[in-house]
Amino acid sequence: MSDLLGMSAVDLAALLQRREVRAVELVDAALARAAATSGLGAFVEVTAERARAAAARRDATAPDGPLWGIPIADKDLVARAGVPTRYGSRAREGFVPTVSDPLAAALDRAGAVSIGKTSTSEFGLTGYTEPRGGGAWARDPWNPGDGAGGSSGGAAVAVATGVLAIAPASDGGGSIRIPAATVGVVGLKPSRGRLPLGSGLDAPEGLAVTGPLARTVADAAFLLDALCALAPYDFSVRAGDAPPFLPATAGDPPRLRVGLTTVSPWDDDIDIAVDPSAVDALHAAATMLASAGHEVTDASWQPQRYGPLFRVLWRASAARIPLTHDDLAIVEPLTAWLVREGRALDARVLLSALAEARVFERETIRAFAPYDVVLTPALAQTPRPIGWYDGDDPESTFAQQVQYAPFSSFVNVAGLPAIVLPVAMTGGHPVSVQLVGRPGGERAIIAAAAQLEGLRGPLPLPPTP
Repeated sequence: MSDLLGMSAVDLAALLQRREVRAVELVDAALARAAATSGLGAFVEVTAERARAAAARRDATAPDGPLWGIPIADKDLVARAGVPTRYGSRAREGFVPTVSDPLAAALDRAGAVSIGKTSTSEFGLTGYTEPRGGGAWARDPWNPGDGAGGSSGGAAVAVATGVLAIAPASDGGGSIRIPAATVGVVGLKPSRGRLPLGSGLDAPEGLAVTGPLARTVADAAFLLDALCALAPYDFSVRAGDAPPFLPATAGDPPRLRVGLTTVSPWDDDIDIAVDPSAVDALHAAATMLASAGHEVTDASWQPQRYGPLFRVLWRASAARIPLTHDDLAIVEPLTAWLVREGRALDARVLLSALAEARVFERETIRAFAPYDVVLTPALAQTPRPIGWYDGDDPESTFAQQVQYAPFSSFVNVAGLPAIVLPVAMTGGHPVSVQLVGRPGGERAIIAAAAQLEGLRGPLPLPPTP
């Protein structure tokens, strides 16, 4: 057991269940790695003593729960009683909740051990993790001069550096997949309505869902299974409509129809240029899938009217953040602008955008219907340097985020599942692709991603401090 942190979450869970590894031993290893990699900004808060105490309680009782003894961390948008929760914002500096959010409480009941809070952008509003107050800046471990993406940037860095084998995160416009693709790990956004907590059904725009980050597809599927079974609702077990996803990673999938596209819904709205490394990775993935016997063809997709409707949804999603007039004076300029713009939206404009979003959802599902999996680039650009995003000019910052990750937000609007994983190394850095599924089609994209992972072979790990 010389390298516990090099093991998969699936293997660690089995060892913990058999009492061949103690939770305290595993948590101590994770805390040591977190300290060694602290300069990369994965964590805004490390709760070492709480974690050791929780691990000791796990070791003192019989295993009970799929995540029993597994170290995780809470994205700093998830409140945990007694732990500072900053939401990446100086407006919440010093806030210590007395009650945990349902997700944190449910992960506890599943047996997981939180070692702290991972860094995020202010209130999770951006696709980069460089908060000006209330958090750490998440850096790409392959090149610390670059950012790690966002808004789950800290969680992605914690996974990439081996602090955690798996991490729960959230994705409202790419916030799992953007950082996963940036640092070269696996990120999975479930279908809207798939999970009992973080389902995407608890907000009118229906964008944000909870999902897993992991180093392997199997570990992402393992955490997805655990998230599907979280108390108190446990939809998957009661309804019988969500079979286990981990078995989908074993063996080759049946012949799949794979659609290939570099079209994004932003092409008519913002100047999008896909980096050659992203195109090469896309074609490499397509070639691997074709060699495995899958039918790979170009997907015909011509999305329209997307930009204006998403701009409204993005502003509307910020309107509900509970910020006072005084708070708005100290948050980042982009946050203040989004909140004010969202609160000023005319009801007719908002309702029209929500209706247009449902039309876009139906049109996208119809366009993707001939395929089991649609393959796209994960990102359009290589990782951006720290400080590259404007941050002060909302429209400029918005355009920069779209140019970096134009293939992300439409998946949220359409409510579809998607997974990103690295398939190649270019210039010493992993390059990822995205697999988008049908509504409820997690099994197909997980199976295809696992096969791609096997065909790709092992990739190097980022440098360690």
